[in-house]
This record gives sequence, structure tokens and C-alpha cells, in this order.
Amino acid sequence: MSRVVTFGEIMLRLATPGFARFQQAMPGSVNATFAGAEASIAASLAYLGIDAAFVTALPDHAIADACIADLRGLGVETKHILRTPEGRLGTYFLEHGANQRGGNVIYDRDGSTVAITLASAYDWDAIFVGCEWFVISGITPAISRNAAEVVLIAVQEAARRQIKVVCDMNHRTKLWRWEPPLSARELATRTMHTLLPHVSVFVGGISDATAMLGIEHAGDLYALAKQIVTEFPNLTHAAFTLRDGSTSAAQCFSGALYEVATDTLHTAPAYTITQIIDRLGAGDAFTAGLIFSFLQNSPAPATIAFATAAGCLAHSIEGDYNYSTHAEIEAVMQGDGGGRVSR
Repeated sequence: MSRVVTFGEIMLRLATPGFARFQQAMPGSVNATFAGAEASIAASLAYLGIDAAFVTALPDHAIADACIADLRGLGVETKHILRTPEGRLGTYFLEHGANQRGGNVIYDRDGSTVAITLASAYDWDAIFVGCEWFVISGITPAISRNAAEVVLIAVQEAARRQIKVVCDMNHRTKLWRWEPPLSARELATRTMHTLLPHVSVFVGGISDATAMLGIEHAGDLYALAKQIVTEFPNLTHAAFTLRDGSTSAAQCFSGALYEVATDTLHTAPAYTITQIIDRLGAGDAFTAGLIFSFLQNSPAPATIAFATAAGCLAHSIEGDYNYSTHAEIEAVMQGDGGGRVSR
């Protein structure tokens, strides 16, 4: 079986219950889970039966033990996670949006273990044994200069072994602060331009492409995709999540996949989501759906349809991980989206 490796930061997620605001919930109880884009992608793939590994660095304490146990419980390989007394477990706080009020995230991740661990600490030879796909995101290089250097070395190591690299852009405007006086956008653009020459598949929203690559979007998605693959000729595909949201509680979600070999932009049917349980992790589910379909050698139209259906279902599940089976995703693809009880 082909192996997928993801690398990045995993954090403790502390969410207010229901739709409570921070000041309503604290002091009081919050919901604790673990989250992070690359870990979420690995979890989704493992849940779909793929041999998926997650690599990071974590402090050597009981909460990190629980984090690793959580990933293992989903079938994610964790044997290459580094443990060290240095650094800390990153944390983020979440309050969900409702109606016209958007959600809000507060990060507390400076000095996390993965942010300070050097690239030389990782055994890339062992990590990449049997690996066919390697996954990074635009989030981990945003947390520190060292993390950006580690991600660059990781993609270079993967490319040297002819491993296909997927980059889920995931622009985070509250990050990219590690080189003042550069703005977040300037730093993101400069850093991603060093990573993308080693990447095979670009994944992101339209705003990710414009904010992190300095490419302007004039409303033509095909033209945007062509700009991206022209600037980064190693790319074989460019995939986009597409959202049209009237409120925090209602979204129209779709996807598109540009295939370089055929110079074709494939679009998926749009899903109207009228009750969002949790939108965080939907893009990760989309990326996992893409990789799963690539591993199955699915044609491009089926690939983007599966990825979009996976992203759609992730909106119905609390937490960052997409606990959706292959059969459930296929059912949504076939039009069974009525939410009927399975008896």
C-alpha cells in the first residue's frame, strides 16, 4: 500500500461550548481536542484506510502523550514524532461564529516544540521509507523562521527521492510575524516562493493564492490556475476550494481542479450547507480527498468530486478531523445528501 506522510504542527484546541463567546465561557468549561492542518489530513486519510503517517515534534509530557494516543486511535502512524523537553504544545482558542457573526481564533503557539526543533533532528531517510506523497501546509512555515527552514528542507528531501509533494496553502493572517518589518503578506509570499518549486499539487482557496503568491485574481479561475502553474512549472495540478457564504451558518461549498496534462479545469457540483456544525478542518478533508483519489488513480472529474464531497461532510462534524467513511462520501457524491437516518 502506498504511504502518505504529513509534516507540521499539532495543537491543543480549546473551543467554547456551542456558540458561546470567550467572555461568556470563561471562566468555565471549554471543549478540548487536538488539531492542526497536517495532522487533520493524516487523520482523514487513515480513516479512509490509507497508510498515513504524521511527523512533528512535541514536548515530553502527558498531554502530548494523549495527543499521540488520539492520532494512533485513528490509525495514524506516529513513530517518527520527536519528543523533547524543549518547547511547548501550541494551543489555539476557538469561538464558533453564528449567523452574521464570524468565528474567532486566538493563537498561543510561540515557542512550540515544532517551531524550535532543527531539521537535523529528523531522520528523513526513515521518515520517507515507502512514501509516495508528502503533505505540507502554509501554516507551519508561518509560525517561526526555524519552522519555515525545516519545511523547506523536508520538501527538498522529498523531491530528491521523487516523492510527490502536496502543499495546502492555508493562509493565516494572524501568523507570519517572524521577520519584521515585513508584512505578513510579504513574508508569506517570499517564503512560499521558495517552497512551491518543489511541490506537485497546489491546494488552496482563491484568497490563499492571491495573499500568498502575489497573484491577482480577476474572476477567471482558469486564468488563475494557469498563472500558478506557469510560475511554478513543477506543478501537475492546482486545486481550489470555493466558498460563497451568506452567513457563518450557511455556505455554498464547491471545488475545482486544474490538470496540467490536459490543460483542463474540472469543477465539482456545489453543496448548499445550511447547518454548519464546524467549518474548521473542511479544507483539510478536501485535501485528503484529493490525495485519496490520486492514490486510486481516479480521473480528474471523479477526484475533484470526491474531494468536494469530503469537504462538504466535514462541515457536519465537530472538531478538525473528518470522521467520514468512504461509503458516506460516495453517497453524497451520488446525490444522497438528505441526511436520512441509516437504519
